[in-house]
Amino acid sequence: MRTLCSFFLLLTSLLVPLSALAESTAAPAAAQPEAAAPRQFDDIRSSGILRVGVHLLAPYAMKSANGGLMGSEIDITRRLAQDLGVEVEYRIYDWDALVPALERGDIDLIAAGLSVTPERALRVWFSNPYASSGISLATNTRLTRDFGSLSDMNSPDVAIAVLRDTVSEQVAREVFGKAAIKTFADEAQVEEALLKGLVHAYVRSEPAPRFLALKHPDAIDVPLSRPLLATREAFALRKGDADLLNFLNAWVVAREADAWLESTHQYWFESLGWRQQVAQ
Repeated sequence: MRTLCSFFLLLTSLLVPLSALAESTAAPAAAQPEAAAPRQFDDIRSSGILRVGVHLLAPYAMKSANGGLMGSEIDITRRLAQDLGVEVEYRIYDWDALVPALERGDIDLIAAGLSVTPERALRVWFSNPYASSGISLATNTRLTRDFGSLSDMNSPDVAIAVLRDTVSEQVAREVFGKAAIKTFADEAQVEEALLKGLVHAYVRSEPAPRFLALKHPDAIDVPLSRPLLATREAFALRKGDADLLNFLNAWVVAREADAWLESTHQYWFESLGWRQQVAQ
């Protein structure tokens, strides 16, 4: 199944609220230390601590069975801190509280699968992107095996599942305007409907579609080579710290060149081996 290029131009206006995290149920914020004065790059190095703001959502950041934190952003920032020669201190926030915490100086960095958008760039500086994400499509293999292109999904005879009141719902209605859009309250309901063949497909931000296909390889597929709506993810830092920005950009270039970022992304987003380590 191939994508239609015109959809990408049509959907760019929907980028503002989108990220892999934007559709999640906000995790309760952990108790935060008292706010400290904003710090610059030299302050971080001299203190020996890099304060990183995260948000709990698989596989970006999760509570592990041993009581610590685990996830793609945890691995990335631990390696970042190691290369900087400092320790890392994590502070957990609700999604909407991350940028305000950075602006106040409570944290030095946001590492939370944060999508780069012009609107967010009015408030923070972004590093070079270190990952890609977006809204994708999981399909019931039996119901869609004869479909030849994405346009076959845009039919009144096709039912497409979405989580209600999400960016994915907006995208599904834009791309598949002729299809029957079925809204659901939670992931478990969608998974059941897709497996039973009550819907043909599920439109959702990654990595949810890929995880469903990994969990049910004989029944669910992710047929698109590119997402319906793509995003790029980067570190966010306070405006004005050119030295920290320079280090982050150099770090991303180096860790892409040695394939460390690629292998880390594959582990967390293209496998489920880590799930047994997550706190229940």
